[in-house]
Parts: sequence; structure tokens; C-alpha cells
Amino acid sequence: MPESPQQPDVDGIPFGRQLSIRAAADPDGPALIVVGKDGSDTKVSWSELERSANQWARALQSVPVPEGAMVALSVPNSVELVVATLATWKLGATPVPMRWDLPAWEHERLIEVIDPAVTIAEDNVASWAGRAARQDDTPLPDAVSPAVSGICSSGSTGLPKVILNTSPAQWTPAHNVPFMAQWTPVTQPQTILVPAPMYHTNGFVTLTYLLGGDMLVVLEKFDARVALDAIERHRVTTFTATPTMLSRIADVPDIASRDLSSIEWIMQGAAVMPPHLLRRWFELLSPQQVLMAYGMTENLGLTALRGDEWLEHPGSVGRGFRDTEIRVLGDDGQPVPPGEFGEIYLRAPMNDQYRYIGGATQLPRTADGFATAGDIGHLDADGYLFIADRRTDMIVTGGANVFPAEVESALIEHPQIADVVVIGISDAQWGRRVHAVVQATEISAPPTEQDVILFAKGKLAGYKVPKTVEFVEEIPRTAATKVNRSAMVEARGG
Repeated sequence: MPESPQQPDVDGIPFGRQLSIRAAADPDGPALIVVGKDGSDTKVSWSELERSANQWARALQSVPVPEGAMVALSVPNSVELVVATLATWKLGATPVPMRWDLPAWEHERLIEVIDPAVTIAEDNVASWAGRAARQDDTPLPDAVSPAVSGICSSGSTGLPKVILNTSPAQWTPAHNVPFMAQWTPVTQPQTILVPAPMYHTNGFVTLTYLLGGDMLVVLEKFDARVALDAIERHRVTTFTATPTMLSRIADVPDIASRDLSSIEWIMQGAAVMPPHLLRRWFELLSPQQVLMAYGMTENLGLTALRGDEWLEHPGSVGRGFRDTEIRVLGDDGQPVPPGEFGEIYLRAPMNDQYRYIGGATQLPRTADGFATAGDIGHLDADGYLFIADRRTDMIVTGGANVFPAEVESALIEHPQIADVVVIGISDAQWGRRVHAVVQATEISAPPTEQDVILFAKGKLAGYKVPKTVEFVEEIPRTAATKVNRSAMVEARGG
């Protein structure tokens, strides 16, 4: 790979021009590989990516899409999604990736909030590609998007919202510093597997690493075996995944014989990692190769730690990362002592770089700039943070507080449980009862309700043990492996 060109570091380079710089530095080098559901590869070089992005930009410009406008991208992971995003930045507009599988009513409601200049969706992406192919492929004049992206947050209840990352789309070398570099040198350029849908922050943020020269290996749709095949075939060096994705990869029957030697490090995010699963990945790689991170799409701040630190602070999500400060506040708004639960507040240089569109109110903030997304947790004496759960997910049963994540972490260790979600169901005796929705490892031979309850009693305080257990063929997770707890509660009577 040719050496990276010299980069000015004063104000940054517009994202669109940064792509042109990469293409000029290594025109025939691989930039992007999209892996289909069948395992097939579509490879794109830097020069092909640059030319296509210029063509798509001119096609969008003809609509017109003015600087500062929104472009809604309601398509699955694909070459077209990546190219359309890069084209949007070349115009100085803001890309807003969306779930493509939303019900029509929810899709329209979200589009009303975004108010895009154009919407590229599954039913028109082919025609957009055809229109782009007829355009000039030379670079466009520089333009800077006023917001890097909009990430959608919308469920079946409540107001939809779009979280804008309001930092200008100007690339600097800081965009390309790997998380692991805080602990140990990392080989660059990296080969980054993208298992998550790119409407999710973990998937979308990889595009800034692409602009720095890293190669992306993007899965059209997550599948554990396809992911392993791609890691071996393309010598992937890193990836970020949710606990559910990591669990499915670790459960592939021949995982022990797979070649993971190219992987330098991985990162887990989006949810607290069950201890038994984390230890499994310590065995597959090593504790020094596994990072855990905690943060929000709103850019309030970050915590992180490496596996060897976790072994000294089991269950933690780390200390403040990249100048993030942490406070845990009680109901009176005052800091609580180490070990005591409270609401987690973060302050970091980037935590003013977001705003909502769609009517949602800003997150609560202290007078001196600490903000919270409503998560509950505690700090230990060494300043390591431990997450209990979201305040909105907490179940108050018989006057006691139960955090679903703790119960799920215990139940998922049951050998006959493949996936589990714990929710609170309205109950005349308890107010809300702890209810476990279980997906069995073998659908035809699930454990009994009593088996699950007895297993939980061996690991949890009595009031945290599920009162009832329900078995389903599959937990309703999105492509990002998230669940909509409020919708699951509503479907079961509230």
C-alpha cells in the first residue's frame, strides 16, 4: 500500500476531497468489499469509489440537493449505500441512513421528520444508479456538510427522532486513530469488518476510517458463518459487534478450527457483555485483544477498557476515554459514593456536537455541562464504571428495582437458552412482574419454565428471578440486534 499523502491538519479536509486524495494516492488499491448474503464478494477500488461518488453527487445535484440539505438513505448495506453517502458529503449535504424494513406508517413518519431533499430507497436505488452512470465522474468543487450524519431513533411508540452529529464533515487524522491505539500500537491501514447495518452508529462510523485509508469489508446482512468466512478470506484485522453478534459467531460449531490469526483487536458495544461470553472471546483471541466501550449516539462521551483491565474489574465498561469525565448522581442531583447506584452523567469535548430533529427534548444536563441518557450504574473506588441498565427499562416489582440486563446476563448462561429478553409485565400482586422471553437453543426441545426459574434462583436474588417464562421461536431483533422492549411489553398487555 503506498504511503499516505501529506495531510494538512489546520481545519481539516472536506470529506469529499479526502476521498479524492485517497483515490489519487492508491487508485487501484482495494477500498471496499461488500459481502453478499451468499458469501459472494463485490470489490471496489479507490478510483472506482471516487468516480462513482462523483457521478452520484452530480445525479443528486440535479434534483437539486443543495448544501445543508438532508438525504435519506433507506437501503441495506451495499455498494450503493456507501457511494450515495460519499456523494452526499461531496455536495455538502447530510446523509441520514435509515432502517429499510420499517412498516410503511413508521417510514413515512420518519421521513416527515427528516424532510429530505431526496429519499433513496430499495424501490428506486436501481434507477438512481442508472442516472448516476450517465454523469461526469470528475471531482466536484469542495463543499462541507454542516452535520456529518443523522442517525434515526424510532420505535413503534413515542416520537421518532433523528440525532444529528453537528460537527462539520471535515476529515482530520484524529478520525482515523483506532480505539486500541490507546493501549498498544495498531497496524494501519486496517481491514475492518462491518457486520452491523450502517444505519446504526457502529456501522456508519466506519466510513470515516475508510476516508483515512482503511479497507472496509461490509456484510450485506449479518450472518455468523458468513462473517467468519469473510474474516478468513480477507484477513480482517478488526471489527466492532454487539454481544448478540459475538455470541452467534462464538456458537458456530467449527469456531475452534477457524483462522482468526489476522485479527489484532475487536470492540464490543451497544449493550453490556455477559461475563461468560466475554471469557469465551478471551479464549478465542486474548484479553489484550478485546475492548469494551460505552457511549451514546449523542456523543456525550465514552468509556472503554481492555480485557485484561476487565479481569481486574469484572463487569465494568471502563473509565473515561478521550477526555471523558464521569459522574454518578443520586435523585438529589449530588454525586453518590463509589459502589452506590445513580444516574450516569458524562462530560467530554464532543458532547455539544449533537441536536435532535423531530420534537424530542435535549437530554438532561447539569449547569457545568455533564449530560445523561438515563442509564443507571455505579463507579468503583478506581473510577471504573459499571452499567446496571436504562432507567426506562428498569422493572419496579413489589417495590424493588430489577435491571433486565442483569437478569438476561444470568439466564443466557443456561446451556439451553440461545437468546433472552427480560421485561416487566403489569401484575395485580407485584405491580410489574419479571417476565423472561426465551429463545431456546433447540426450538424442538426447550427447557421448561421451572428449569429456567430454578437456574435463575441459583444466580440471582429472589426478587430478581423471573416469575414467568415465555418461549418463542425467535427474539424479535432488528438487523442491529436490538430489541424494542416497549413494543414487547405492549404486545403482552402492557
